[in-house]
Amino acid sequence: MPRLSEVISELDALWPPERAEGWDAVGTVCGDPDAEVDRVLFAVDPVQDIVDEALKLGAQLIVTHHPLYLRGTTTVAASTFKGRVVHTLIKHDIALHVAHTNADSADPGVSDALAGALDLRVERPLVPDPTDPAGRRGLGRICTLGQPETLGEFAARAAARLPATAQGIRLAGDPDALVRTVAVSGGSGDSLFDAVRAAGVDAFLTADLRHHPASEAVQHSSLGLVDAAHWATEWPWCEQAAAQLDAISDRHGWDLRVHVSKQVTDPWTTHHSSGAPN
Repeated sequence: MPRLSEVISELDALWPPERAEGWDAVGTVCGDPDAEVDRVLFAVDPVQDIVDEALKLGAQLIVTHHPLYLRGTTTVAASTFKGRVVHTLIKHDIALHVAHTNADSADPGVSDALAGALDLRVERPLVPDPTDPAGRRGLGRICTLGQPETLGEFAARAAARLPATAQGIRLAGDPDALVRTVAVSGGSGDSLFDAVRAAGVDAFLTADLRHHPASEAVQHSSLGLVDAAHWATEWPWCEQAAAQLDAISDRHGWDLRVHVSKQVTDPWTTHHSSGAPN
């Protein structure tokens, strides 16, 4: 059975913390380096429901994509929801490790997992990492479809392949337009519009598209926009990451039991609509 420090060393090799954005908070939040680990749980969000799931599983390590304390804190009092998470983790000897933007830009990374969930062929990064001579790391991915389909069909594909959420899939653009090439970016992606336009793709699938950037994008060109829930676009990474750790465990003979949480931790729970405006 490996020690936590051995498992973390392998995770840091997959997603080096130095490749995270400067504003990010990645790495190990809590955990005893000498503690033994035989069960690991992957999830998107470090919320209490995920910690409770780890408790039921008997996991000694949770790996999440989102940080617990992205902007820092002055308290871990159990009267706050994040403090309660920390108290529960430490009380039950459960470690928490975060791979965020260092997992976004990895090879394979979050957007590779998103493309895989949609059965797209990855061609190259949308925003290449200039420190990668192989040209495989970076933010987002430019992909091709196996055969062309309409924008409406592609949006339906995303709705069918990604985990269901209250938001579902929103579409901007002509649903009958033909799509051959797609840019994808797990998580919030409207800061990447310049790169998407420069790539000359037919559609862009991401999450958290705001009104003004989306409005400007569709006025600027015929680019189709497919907007999914943030959690849904990043959840496929959990399965990819779990498979990577499984392979590492097999290589070392660790016999780790690796789980992926199926809990929907997207914050939106209900969607009401009187129908499309047209």
